[in-house]
Amino acid sequence: MPDLPPRKIIHVDMDAFYASVEQRDDPALRGAPLAVAWGGRRSVVLTASYEARPFGVRSAMPLYRALERCPDLVVVPPRFEAYREVSRQIRAVFQTFTPLVEPLSLDEAYLDVTAPIRGGPSATRIAQAIRADIRAQTGLSATAGVSVNKFLAKLASGMNKPDGLTVILPDQVRALLDALPVGDFHGVGPATAAKLAGMGIHTGADLRAAPEAALRDRFGVHGAHFSRIARGLDDRPVQPDRPHKSIGAEETYADDLRGVPAVLERLPILAAQVQRRLEHAGLTARTVVLKLKFSDRSVITRRVTLPHPVSAAPDLTRAAARLLTPELLLGRSVRLAGITAASLVPAGQQPTQPLLLGG
Repeated sequence: MPDLPPRKIIHVDMDAFYASVEQRDDPALRGAPLAVAWGGRRSVVLTASYEARPFGVRSAMPLYRALERCPDLVVVPPRFEAYREVSRQIRAVFQTFTPLVEPLSLDEAYLDVTAPIRGGPSATRIAQAIRADIRAQTGLSATAGVSVNKFLAKLASGMNKPDGLTVILPDQVRALLDALPVGDFHGVGPATAAKLAGMGIHTGADLRAAPEAALRDRFGVHGAHFSRIARGLDDRPVQPDRPHKSIGAEETYADDLRGVPAVLERLPILAAQVQRRLEHAGLTARTVVLKLKFSDRSVITRRVTLPHPVSAAPDLTRAAARLLTPELLLGRSVRLAGITAASLVPAGQQPTQPLLLGG
């Protein structure tokens, strides 16, 4: 395979971050199956503790379904200011090793330690030191992945959670990726994996063997990306303080949604993902955008600008629901739905309050 870029990249991901903070701060919650979520039937799980996961409780799951799977589930509301404070402590640890830190969220970041401030030349030892410092400063565990680029470092961090450290060396890349199911590649969701399976592509080896032109024809620019990551190639640099223009979430459905009620049922799940990303970035939104792609591949968007910036999932859901009208669907079935938060401002810049949109 082609030579990989000579970078040393670490991906750090805190373990069940919101739930772990809650368990740290309240000893009564330790060892209990725990979900962080707003109350109400239409709420969704923001984070589940590792004690809840054997029951099938996962992030972005509707809360009522989580309670069906785990009747003893303890549900606590999120405390985002507490999470932001811990995140500031974690980022301070990162900065003692390298100025090249790209936060992805409150609990996740890439670090380029090719030329570190301290810790020596070994990226593995630096990752060990970072995890030890985070535990000493916060009492929480972190998982890290180490490799030569961002894609491989993130892949590595997902292989040994919680409280793990995985290193992917250049000579291990091909065998590892060839054996990996395509659905385990970061950025390949269930709908894309199903489309790849329809092309006879089930593993990384299949993806690497597929002609890039065929992938481009099927997936556009994403096809070229899939072709590169199948070879372990990723030349994206670590970018400190990357600005956000908008933050969104969308979902492609294996079975098209028909009718307003079916689409409305999916909006809280999308809104919860957007809320999580907004809170992770310390941002709120003045504008909410609803995106729909129909079975004929046509796409429409509708937006509303709100009187106050918001970030909470219920507010995002209500704003998107207000945009969804029967006339918008006109009898068409929905292949993809998305919610995007735009006109972003820092959280706390102006007071946020629950939005009364009705419904």
